[in-house]
Parts: sequence; C-alpha cells; structure tokens
Amino acid sequence: MNFGHADQRTLLVPDGLEGERVDAAMARLFGLSRTRAAELIAEGLVTVDGSAVAKSDRVSAGSMLDATIPSQADPLEIKPEIVEGIKIIYDDDAFVVIDKPVGVAVHPSPGWQGQTVVGHLAAAGFRISTSGAKEREGIVQRLDVGTSGVMVIAKSEHAYSVLKNAFRQRTVDKTYHALVQGHPDPLEGTIDAPIGRNPKYDYKFAVRADGRHSVTHYETLEAHRFASLLKIHLETGRTHQIRVHMSALKHPCVGDLTYGADPALARRVGVERQWLHAVQLGFEHPETGEYVTFESTYPDDLQHALDVIRDAH
Repeated sequence: MNFGHADQRTLLVPDGLEGERVDAAMARLFGLSRTRAAELIAEGLVTVDGSAVAKSDRVSAGSMLDATIPSQADPLEIKPEIVEGIKIIYDDDAFVVIDKPVGVAVHPSPGWQGQTVVGHLAAAGFRISTSGAKEREGIVQRLDVGTSGVMVIAKSEHAYSVLKNAFRQRTVDKTYHALVQGHPDPLEGTIDAPIGRNPKYDYKFAVRADGRHSVTHYETLEAHRFASLLKIHLETGRTHQIRVHMSALKHPCVGDLTYGADPALARRVGVERQWLHAVQLGFEHPETGEYVTFESTYPDDLQHALDVIRDAH
C-alpha cells in the first residue's frame, strides 16, 4: 500500500507505560493526539510486536510499537483548480474583480475541503499580491461560502496596501441585496448592534454586548406579501453581519436556516441558501485615484426565488 510521504516509527514501550492502552501509549511516545492515534490504529497502521491491535488493547513494557504515520495535507494549502461559475468582471495590473458563485470559499481554511477563489485564480494564471497570510494573499475582503456576488482581489503589493486600508477606513461602498422574511419596521433604518461568536454554536454569530462594533444600513426596495427586498450598505464588515442583524430584527434572510428562516418558505421559493447577494462594489482605483464601481446581477436561484415572491398573492 502506498501512503505517499509517511513517517515510519518504531519504539520500545518503556516501563512507565506498562499496562497503558495502545492509543494512549502512542500519543505519549509519538507526540500525537489520542484521536489521531486511534485513527491510525483503525487504519491498520499500528502493530505491537508485529501483530495488529485495537486501540483499547494494553501494551507491555519492552514491546515493540511500530507505526506508519502518513503525512497529512496542509488544510491551508492553495490547490489550483478552475471553478466553474466564477466570472471575471474586471482585470488590470492592480486588481481583479470577480463574480463569486455560491458554494465557493474565498481562501482555504481548516475544515474546508471545497473550491476557493484563490485556487481558481492560481489555476487561471493570475498573479496576485503576496501580501497577507499565505492562504489569504491578495485578499482584501471576503464573502461567505453561501453568499454570491462581486468582490475584489489585489494583484499588486501597492494595490493590496491601498485597498486593505480603504476597507479598514470604511471608504469602500459595499452594497448588497437581501430578500428577508416579512416587512422591517421602519422600512428604512440603521442597525447598530455589536456582533460576537455565538456561545452555544461556534459556527454561528450573534448580537452580543461584548461583541465587535457592527453597523448595517438598509432600505426597502420592494415589499411583498411574504418577504421584502432590501438594499443594504455595510458600514462595518463582520462575519455573517447582515445575516445576524436581520435575524436579530426577526426578519432573517429567506432561506437562511442557520439564522432562523422558515424552511417551508425556503422550499416554496426553491432556495437552498440565504437570499443574499453582493450587487455592487465602489472604491477609488489604487493607481489612478478614479472612483470605480462594479456590479453583479442576481444568480438564477435567487432570481427564481424573487420571482416566486413577486407572484405570490
């Protein structure tokens, strides 16, 4: 069996580990977690005195513990891969503007096995800025995996510095459209509520007194029987900000089951993710100083859901 790069280790069990479980002994001897040791045992990569073992078997002092430890892929490694559906809206020497489809992460992260924007750009031959953490080079903004729309990636080091600062100083105009349940009251307003990690679920966020300052401006574009189409400007850029703020108002994005949306309405309109789209991005060009704007139209699933809502009487 070929394990690619693998570390073959053999150690004698010392007196101090007499009677220990195999997984515990491996963790101590090889510096592994108990979970990783148990995985290797389950895969048949561990023997004691030449015989296969179970993780709960006990070891004896003087026994020969053999383990084949395959190297694990770096979860932050950028894998060049063309992503179907990413559109290039604009491209010059300073930056590239893309239309990101749903289901694509901006960059690699632990636990994410799917496609990424930076992987697509690498495969498509784009040279982007090397500023920032290795897996986030050139990234000056992010969109959730489940959010589609327009975003910019820096190509030159100068553009990275200027754009990163523009986002930090909040001089970038970020406009989203969101289809939310019900009708916000008032129809136009500002949500100023701090956001922090949800203490019960580490993948969710919530309005919390000890959270980070977060400001969302919204106005109602269309009010329908079951839902309203909002135009949203972000003053700050917290993770899940729009989704958390609209949920806190009791008007979650249609289809956003993570933040309390009605699954029956989501099924009715045929949407399998939050109805949220980055429609426009405006900023000063980092090289020319000219104000530039870029737009993205609704993808098919969101357009269909909006059409269903518009036709509902």
